[in-house]
Amino acid sequence: MITRTSRPLPDRPAPSLTGATSATAPLPPVTPAAPAEGPETVPPSQAGPAYPDPVDGLLHAAAAHRPLEDVARLITMLEQVEEGTKAAADVLRVVGTDRPLEDVPRLVAVLSRPPHHAEHAGHMIRAAAESRSVEEVTRLMALLYRAPLEPHCGDEAVRVAATHRPVEEVVELVGRLAQERSGQERAGPPAPPPAVVSEEAPPASELGPAEPASAPVRAPAGADAVAPSTAWTVWAAAVALALCGAAHLPVHHDGVPLGALTAALVLAGLCLVLALLSLRRPAPALLAAAVLVPTGPAATQLLAPRVDLAELSQVTEATLAPPWLAAPIAAAAALTALLALLVSLLRDRRSA
Repeated sequence: MITRTSRPLPDRPAPSLTGATSATAPLPPVTPAAPAEGPETVPPSQAGPAYPDPVDGLLHAAAAHRPLEDVARLITMLEQVEEGTKAAADVLRVVGTDRPLEDVPRLVAVLSRPPHHAEHAGHMIRAAAESRSVEEVTRLMALLYRAPLEPHCGDEAVRVAATHRPVEEVVELVGRLAQERSGQERAGPPAPPPAVVSEEAPPASELGPAEPASAPVRAPAGADAVAPSTAWTVWAAAVALALCGAAHLPVHHDGVPLGALTAALVLAGLCLVLALLSLRRPAPALLAAAVLVPTGPAATQLLAPRVDLAELSQVTEATLAPPWLAAPIAAAAALTALLALLVSLLRDRRSA
């Protein structure tokens, strides 16, 4: 008979299993999945890339590629829509900066007639004169001073270029306009075609009473020599006026009152505008103004050390060039403008 005794078994360590370390290693915490969000709840930072405004692209493409008549209608219709004035201005800016240069005076001619506003043409001219290259602005001025456009269209381009372009570009523009003008004067008007005379003349009996032959018109003596000298003097006066305007730009503002800065800026701006206008239309009245305007800065620079006036000394302290250099430049500008005026009057007198 087998008797079973119950006694507790000793605790034995469990045998180690292969891969127990990897099986019992702690797992990384699980990040809870973000709940699905609709388009209304997407944060701005997670909304994706920023896309351009399709309105701007639409207006730019229409202004750059549509025919000019369609662009003119587009501008008129945009101004009739609420909040369409800015869009019309954007279209005019694109035409002035991105279209071919020849399209600018053509659209100016269209916008200068009713029912369009004349300000539309001015806005486009300002955009072109401010942003295009100096070479294109030179061509633009030549195109704007032609029929059927009014002279004020070219004057607007001259004013904007003289007041908004850097001084170095104004001087370059003056030089290009002077070269263009001198080249036109050297070329002269085209010669008339020679008269064709028939070899078989009718007999004298069949002819009516002979009309007295008109004497050939001859140019006055020295006229051929006056035209090149006029171009040279006008070019020299324009360069001197541009240098005078650049020398009197108010760049030193510390301690200078607003009135002195304004006076210096007005004198400099007038010199630059006269430099450009004298190349386009060197009329005697314009050349007379070119004589008087630089006389003011010259007198200011010369009298400031001798007269105890604070206003004069403050104007000379604000200019770009020092007084010992600005005064001779202004005097030279006045003298060259006077020389150009005298040569122009002499040419007109000989022509008459």
